[in-house]
Amino acid sequence: MSEVIVGEGEPFEAALKRFNKRVQQDGILSEARRREFYEKPSVKRKKKEAARLRKLRKKQLRSEARAAARR
Repeated sequence: MSEVIVGEGEPFEAALKRFNKRVQQDGILSEARRREFYEKPSVKRKKKEAARLRKLRKKQLRSEARAAARR
């Protein structure tokens, strides 16, 4: 649970901005969106595999770009 203590004389907007930043850092909204609807285990596995492949492809492209830059 994120909380922000509002200082005396601190504008509400500043406190709200700090709160929003804290919520973003804690990942509360992304977690809520992820849990909004039930996801079957098979769909979870497919998403996880797709993310793994994207990450692998990105890593491979970076390494190829570095190798080309060295030449």
